Order: sequence, then structure tokens, then C-alpha cells
Amino acid sequence: MIYPEFLKEKDTIGVTAPSDGITDKIKLKRLDNAIKNFEKRGFNIKETPNVRCSVKGRSSSSKERAEELESLYKDDNVKTIITSGGGDFLLEMLSEVDFNVIKENPKWLQGYSDPTGLLFMVTTNLDIATVYSDNFKSFGMEPWHQSLENNLKILKGNMVEQTNFSKYEEDKKLITGLEPFNLTKKVYWKNLNNKDAINIKGRMIGGCLDIITDLFGTRFDKTKDFLEKYKDDGIIWYFDVCELSSESIIRILWKLKDNCYFKYTKGILFSRVYACNSYYDISYEEAIYESLKDLNIPIIINTDIGHVAPRMTIINGAIATITSSNGKGKIRFELK
Repeated sequence: MIYPEFLKEKDTIGVTAPSDGITDKIKLKRLDNAIKNFEKRGFNIKETPNVRCSVKGRSSSSKERAEELESLYKDDNVKTIITSGGGDFLLEMLSEVDFNVIKENPKWLQGYSDPTGLLFMVTTNLDIATVYSDNFKSFGMEPWHQSLENNLKILKGNMVEQTNFSKYEEDKKLITGLEPFNLTKKVYWKNLNNKDAINIKGRMIGGCLDIITDLFGTRFDKTKDFLEKYKDDGIIWYFDVCELSSESIIRILWKLKDNCYFKYTKGILFSRVYACNSYYDISYEEAIYESLKDLNIPIIINTDIGHVAPRMTIINGAIATITSSNGKGKIRFELK
């Protein structure tokens, strides 16, 4: 596994929009303040032209998105790349990317949600670790939440042990653009399969389940090769569920299971649910449990991963040690 160079003071962070860009005035204020926050911490920011553009959910054409991403990889001053935000159509631009540019210039690439299309592909295809954590505009909040402080520490090479946060955000409306997380609900990691305490170690991979299922079976899907390469470490999957119904979750998990994605799996983490509806009155927990109970492996739901903030920093490709008991959880990464 290739681990890129860590951030140092005065390094440059590249920001690009491989999915949608930002044009909303309030979100632009958040974006501008994110730049100021990083500059106050001693970093330079290089923003590609498409970050502040949006046409029907796309920051620019597929070709332009690929070229702007590649320009950051080619720039020797840029040490880390963080996607500006999410969206729906990132996968379109994969067909235009020259992945040799990424392979020859490995750098930390970070984002969540739709950027899964890039992160998952870079780690499973190119053997380069990537970071599933906040998109750039999140760093515009005042003050920074501990999750953001942890994220920056990890990008700088300090592999802090991350513990679950005490509360999570149920809903938030931006008014000034600088609002912190609206933390109102108690965090509680739930172990399925009647496991009182879970302690697992393995190589971690995953992302937004909505996007992973779209990558399935394409020419960019090298998942099985990745799993075979690291089978001796054992695999820990994590899935961030965004807009999937319970019925969709059941179908997707069946597909992944039937295609041996869980062959070497030591455990699976699921995010808190963002928006999960059901025509047949099937709960989020039930959809997961009934789909995977026959695997007889540890499964943890409602973890601090993904769309429902705050979120932990997850390193795709790294070795993770995860514990979960009495509603509390910890994650520690080793880069080997």
C-alpha cells in the first residue's frame, strides 16, 4: 500500500470539484472561510476554476473535471487534494482521467459522498491510500469541531486514536455559512449479531454505498483483485448510506455478498442513516441484519462515518483496529 507524503507547514492543499461545484452564496461564504481557516494554520490553498461553477449538478464537463484534477497531481507544490463537495455525477469523469498521472504522483486525496467514485477506485486500482472524510467546505465552520482537528492531525501524519463523538447532527440550516455542527442526538454504536463487545483488526476499504454499487461491474471495479492481495490481513468494510431505501440496501448487499465481496471480511461498519425509507416498513437495522446475519461476522451500525456529522477520518487501504461496546467505539489506524 502506498501512503503519500504528509502535510507540512506552508504546504499547498489543492481544492477541486470532480462532482458538483459551489454557487450558493451562503455555501460560498463557508468555502471562503475554509480557505481562511487553513491559511491561518499555515497552509496555502490552490483552487481549480470549476470549484465555483455548477450546471445541472456538474462543476464542468467530464473532460474539464479530469484535467483540473490532474493539474493538481502534476503540481509539485500541492501535497494533498480535498474535494470541494459532493454531488451525483462524479463517475462520468472517470472515463476521462489519465490514472497514470495519479499513479506517478501519489498524494492524499480526501472527500466523502460522491467522491467515493475517485477514492475507492484510486485505492483498489492503484494501491494508493485515500481519505474518506470531510469535503473542503466543511472547514469553513466556526469553531472547528474536534473531528476536523483530528482530520488535520491525521493528514499531518499523527495517527490519533479516534473515539466516537458524544452527539450527532440531526438537521442543520446554514444562515451565515459559518455555523458549526448542530449536535442534538446522542451517538450510540450498535453491535449486531448479539455481540456485546467487538474487537477487530484488518485492512479497511469502503465509502458511500450508493456509489460503490454504481462502480460494481465497470472496468474500474478491481475490488476482487484488491481483496485477494490483502486477504491475509483480513478486510474491514465500511459503508456510508446516503439516499438508499431499505429495499435498495437489501438488494445491494445481496449483490456484493453473492459476488464474494465479503469473502475475507472480519467486520463491517455502517454509518448512521441519512435518509432511509421503506415501502415494506423494513427498518435500516433490519435491512442490514437480515441481509448479512449468515456471514456470522461482527457488524456495527450507526457509526461516526459519512453523511451524518460529525464524521471520523477513515483511511482507505490502511490497517484499522476497531473496538465497539456499550454504544461506544474507537478506531486506530496503522500505515503498513
